[in-house]
Amino acid sequence: QKSRDVIILCVSVSAAQKWMYGGLHNNILLQYLAWVTYPVVLITFSAGFTQILAPQAVGSGIPEMKTILRGVVLKEYLTFKTFVAKVIGLTCALGSGMPLGKEGPFVHVASLCAALLSKFMALFGGIYLNELRNTEMLSAACAVGVGCCFAAPIGGVLFSIEVTSTFFAVRNYWRGFFAATFSAFIFRVLAVWNKDEETITALFKTRFRLDFPFDLQELPAFAVLGFVSHLYHLSPNQKCHFSFSCLASHRRLVYPAVVTLLVSTLTFPPGFGQFMAGQLTQHESLVALFDNQTWYKQGVAEEFVYSSEVPQAWKHPQVGVFITLLLFIVMKFWMSALATTMPVPCGAFMPVFLIGAAFGRLVGESMAAVFPDGIHADSTVYPIVPGAYAVVGAAALSGAVTHTVSTAVIVFELTGQISHILPVMIAVILANAVAQSLQPSLYDSIIRIQKLPYLPELGWGQEKYNIRVEDIMVRDVRYITLSSSYRDLQEALITGQLKTLALVESKGESYKISSLSEWQCLSEVKMGRGSPIPPMLRRKIAEQYQKGVSQRKIAKSLKLSSSTVHNIIQRFRESGTISVCKGQGQKTILDARDLRALRRHCITYRNATIMEITTWAQEYFQKTLSVNTIHRAI
Repeated sequence: QKSRDVIILCVSVSAAQKWMYGGLHNNILLQYLAWVTYPVVLITFSAGFTQILAPQAVGSGIPEMKTILRGVVLKEYLTFKTFVAKVIGLTCALGSGMPLGKEGPFVHVASLCAALLSKFMALFGGIYLNELRNTEMLSAACAVGVGCCFAAPIGGVLFSIEVTSTFFAVRNYWRGFFAATFSAFIFRVLAVWNKDEETITALFKTRFRLDFPFDLQELPAFAVLGFVSHLYHLSPNQKCHFSFSCLASHRRLVYPAVVTLLVSTLTFPPGFGQFMAGQLTQHESLVALFDNQTWYKQGVAEEFVYSSEVPQAWKHPQVGVFITLLLFIVMKFWMSALATTMPVPCGAFMPVFLIGAAFGRLVGESMAAVFPDGIHADSTVYPIVPGAYAVVGAAALSGAVTHTVSTAVIVFELTGQISHILPVMIAVILANAVAQSLQPSLYDSIIRIQKLPYLPELGWGQEKYNIRVEDIMVRDVRYITLSSSYRDLQEALITGQLKTLALVESKGESYKISSLSEWQCLSEVKMGRGSPIPPMLRRKIAEQYQKGVSQRKIAKSLKLSSSTVHNIIQRFRESGTISVCKGQGQKTILDARDLRALRRHCITYRNATIMEITTWAQEYFQKTLSVNTIHRAI
């Protein structure tokens, strides 16, 4: 339901922009202002709202979900505040018409819904208190996000498994299909209820011929299309993304506004946008690129053959179809790479999918121009279908960028036809084979850029396979044994640089039976009740006090009583030393006169806390008193 509402709002905003743009056709300056103002305002609002409410909502969501499903806890990432920021920010970002995707944010939104639902159900106890069940819910939510984005439940489950999981429990398989099927059903049935569709159909329904979908001699062209798709993945996209992301982190409102203004200016239809179908949305562009009619006839641009559904934006009297498609690919390439660096909720799958479709269409139109009557050897004429090349190109490029094969299944569910299953699978497998051997996937690259705690898969021929554990481990490790004395422990703490010490059974043993933190060693291992505070521990207390750490935090971190920490700090404040006073650790006895004075003070200051009374008593009696001593005296 949420995904459908987001798409309806985006379509409404885009329609409002085009309505205002069309109503001002007499004044090109006002048209330009109307064309530019909507995206700039929406993107700026999305960036500001997201940054104020929940900066964790920025970006795609799939890289972070990969990290979470590996067992890493990302702070504030699956909260209700992040959910509100993600939905509203994504709605504004998609409504702006910028070349941004929605698949990753939909996965994040579905995961947020699953996490919030699990927290709500945990209030009633039961199985939802189990952490493993929460992980299973998140795995199913990733499938739901992809399924409702493309109305592709089967491809959504497979894609979520390939992208987010290295280990997948088979028992979650039917749960993912169940949830993804219902999400896709609700997504498409709402289109029928809103009278956008007559019945439940594919999102980008194609009408390719079924009796002779393609010639076998076209398979090499499809294979070359898949092989060349990895060139997009080899582009310097990571470095550009990192550089612009650093710039965006310092200019979180100015940077997205400038990028949106630049992209909107270049896509302005009366300007440069007329040479690259700038007035079309991503949905309209995909519908046009998947058209089964040939746009090019004998090299004359005016002889396009358009079906009734295809817009006339691709037709230009001065520029041929090859120039239009080439400009569209080049401009969309760097525009999408630049737009995805903006600090707004957005994805990158749909722009990549669109660029792949345009590249496939360019190859298809080239094949149609070279073989106007098809490649078939006998007398039967079967013209080449450029729309099929667009489908293959979209699947191959998106598969190469994400390192997944399930994009082929998503394409079949998107178009509603499997007539080109063989070319699509050949192109996707070739694109994956080349891309995986050269560079990490798009999501692994984002994980590296954001420095998330995640270990990506190593590609082929990586030198890291030769690194052993002994090459990176510390060899000279300080340790203690079960028979170590207090002096041995103190020397290990002074000379060692590690935060933990290994505990072994004896000096001759090479395996560790436990580990102890520095604070455990200082405050628990060799300190009994009433034992003197070690000099190193007093020094730690004084150092933290000088750094401005509160006494309560010091006592909690060192696992000491508040009175002990207070006495050491007071002695350090008065004398500037941390030496042990004689009798420290022994109970201080108050005589009858002191007790009477203490009780009078308690009666006078009835609302004083025990810590305030202890502080007064130490100053008044000039004695080292603990909270427990004062409590017993009262």
